[in-house]
Amino acid sequence: MTAPRATILVAAACAAVLATAMPSAAINSYNAAPAPERTEVGALIATWDDDADPGTPDRVDWVCSGTMIDADTFLTAAHCTTDWPENVRFFVSLDQDVQGELDRAAAAHPGRPDTVARAVAVEGSAHSHPAYPGPASDRHDISVIELPAAKIAERWAFTPASLPKAGALDALGPRGLNDTGFLVAGYGTEEAHRGPGGHTHPGGGVRMKAPVTFHALNPSWVRLGMTASQGNGGACYGDSGGPNFATVDGRFTLVATTITGDTPCYATNVVYRLDTPGARDFLRAYVQLP
Repeated sequence: MTAPRATILVAAACAAVLATAMPSAAINSYNAAPAPERTEVGALIATWDDDADPGTPDRVDWVCSGTMIDADTFLTAAHCTTDWPENVRFFVSLDQDVQGELDRAAAAHPGRPDTVARAVAVEGSAHSHPAYPGPASDRHDISVIELPAAKIAERWAFTPASLPKAGALDALGPRGLNDTGFLVAGYGTEEAHRGPGGHTHPGGGVRMKAPVTFHALNPSWVRLGMTASQGNGGACYGDSGGPNFATVDGRFTLVATTITGDTPCYATNVVYRLDTPGARDFLRAYVQLP
């Protein structure tokens, strides 16, 4: 998977989460597979202006991942929806190959980023946590995109992800979490590839999934192992805001969202818990919580 590719400003916001880590946003190439069945997982697309004419957008790209958590609410990360130019507009696509759809739309509508975005996605309004960025103990790195439910339903069929009950991960505890299988999904790039010019992160823009395993539980974070030798895959650049699922009490549940990890995307996915008071206080304004 990949991190927000087209925006240094988004990446910079994420980098502050951990002093030693860079933002995650992609699914690794190892132990990963396409995820056509994860129809609730989508890509966040942005249009924005980066020249002297702020009146019309001149850029369009997918920038993060996320998940539909009810009929009209797309969950992602606050670092994906903040620190943009004033004329940024956000769209959501639930297509599996978002990059392919963008490429086809760009060829059909050259020089029209706004038309390209509308051709492949549905526009919504972003609502970032008002306390983002908070302290390291809880960065409040959570955001939603409110969408017109009818337009989303016209384009894609999906079942919204199930959210966890309050304290669900605490109730499992480290022993229970060690026995729990986790699955990360998103549109991010691959892990670092070494070449003559240094490291690159190829790929991205296609919905993928990979297994990850529990490593550590913190008050607002879960650290998930994504080491290849353990059979894991993991998140990378562009997977920010995307889902981390686990089966809790027999229910496939969206327990956390990807936020950051190690720079080359080899070892650790650091994810924001959705069962905490801080996350639930924010989400209850937009969705019905279990």
